[in-house]
Amino acid sequence: MLILASGSPRRRELLTQIGVAYMVNPSTYNEESPKKKDPEKYVQAQALGKARDVAEKFPGQWVLGADTIVAIDGEMLGKPKNEAAAIEMLRELSGRKHSVYTGIALINGHKEYTKVVETKVWFRRLSEKEIKAYVASGEPLDKAGAYGIQGRAAAFVDKINGSYTNVVGLPLSQVCKLFHKAKVHV
Repeated sequence: MLILASGSPRRRELLTQIGVAYMVNPSTYNEESPKKKDPEKYVQAQALGKARDVAEKFPGQWVLGADTIVAIDGEMLGKPKNEAAAIEMLRELSGRKHSVYTGIALINGHKEYTKVVETKVWFRRLSEKEIKAYVASGEPLDKAGAYGIQGRAAAFVDKINGSYTNVVGLPLSQVCKLFHKAKVHV
């Protein structure tokens, strides 16, 4: 059975949606704080770190790790620390294009398969009232970039180019490609 190295309810919902049998064992990997680094390298390293951490506890099992980040103008936006940070992030995204990167790592012992997926997202211009009301809902506080496309923030998105499920937190098509490549039957 696949081990998901994440406590994310969104990742669980996505795997369940496509019929994958899995067990949840959230990683205790100490994540780096996002800074002005290469977002692709960052999410790949974080996904590998999480998957390796859990794989040590489950030798011989396939482990899936993932990490998602929002990037705009060379700056990576992780999860906001508080409401003020969420408001600032949403102001920055308002009326602009940004990228969502997810690194995925599928590992079993020394076998490691990785992929980084980028999706471009365009937000319409948001009013200050909309931003504050959205932040007051509590929804953005546990999400990279301070928004969830699958929730109320769907109303902020003009268009996307790439994987929708990537923006939610797990690019399902690419995950399935890794399963096939690794010959993992889920």
